[in-house]
Amino acid sequence: MLDDDPSVLASTGRLLESEGWQVKTFTNPDTFLRHAENLHPRVAVIDLWMPKMSGLEVQRRLGEFSPATRVIVLTANDDRVVRWKALAAGATAFFIKPARDDEFIASIRSAFAANSVRHPNCRTD
Repeated sequence: MLDDDPSVLASTGRLLESEGWQVKTFTNPDTFLRHAENLHPRVAVIDLWMPKMSGLEVQRRLGEFSPATRVIVLTANDDRVVRWKALAAGATAFFIKPARDDEFIASIRSAFAANSVRHPNCRTD
């Protein structure tokens, strides 16, 4: 999970962990990408508006080396053009903070399920 807001990382990380998922959190896009390049996570939750690199750029780079990773966007700004670009680039869901927990969890479950069917050898962390 990548977000420049530590409080969002903490609260969303707790929510996902309460559902049984292992969660790694990152505030730095470069650190996240290095981690993802080594482990190829099945699902990545990313923010779009960050100071060092946009979430769209993170999504593009992630897709280059880990195309099986499902991307779910969790962002504070609902910009139609950016939403369209993220979804057109393959994001499986797009949420505005604060997202409804039940809908967010359902999208994570769906992304994991779709990924495990298409790519059964992908890592789960």
